[in-house]
Amino acid sequence: MKGTQKEGRKKGFIKDLMFLGATLVVAVALLLMYPDKREPVISSSAEFFVEMILILPAVMVLMGLFAVFVPDDLIVRYLGGNSGVKSMLLAIFIGAFPTGPLYVAFPIAASLLKKGARVASVIAFLSAWACIKIPQELVELQFLGAGFMLARLALTVVFVLAMGLLIERIVGRELRDVPGIPNPGKPEVSSGQKESKR
Repeated sequence: MKGTQKEGRKKGFIKDLMFLGATLVVAVALLLMYPDKREPVISSSAEFFVEMILILPAVMVLMGLFAVFVPDDLIVRYLGGNSGVKSMLLAIFIGAFPTGPLYVAFPIAASLLKKGARVASVIAFLSAWACIKIPQELVELQFLGAGFMLARLALTVVFVLAMGLLIERIVGRELRDVPGIPNPGKPEVSSGQKESKR
């Protein structure tokens, strides 16, 4: 099992390096073709790099705390395949509280998957982080009114639920082959169910 996980990490690292190399090649080619764009591109890239450097250490600490102090069975119980739509609604509720940029949510989403959360719940979590933030809802209420906010919020939740289930159906099979992701959407079979089947 450990060997399979190491092999999976190695393949992922190689893919990341290939992606980085391809990105650098494309960036250099574009900057050579459009020299007038060099300064704004370099300036914007530097700003994003500084932002990432400031945020990522805190994210890594949060990930470490999450990995150690949040037990896998807790995630499986409340966000796993046996929880139904309730797990997705809980994921939406959790994702609506943070106020950081969306890219902070991706490593958290990966950890949720590895701890046993279903794909649909993770999609709901990411979608809520992106478009159902509670502070933003309060501002929307103030400027656009309760009717507008509630209608948009209700439709957003409906479409997030549908999207989560659809994406789970599409990518769930692929994730079953990814090392370290135990529950890509398939409901878990409890020990009691296993014994009854025998």
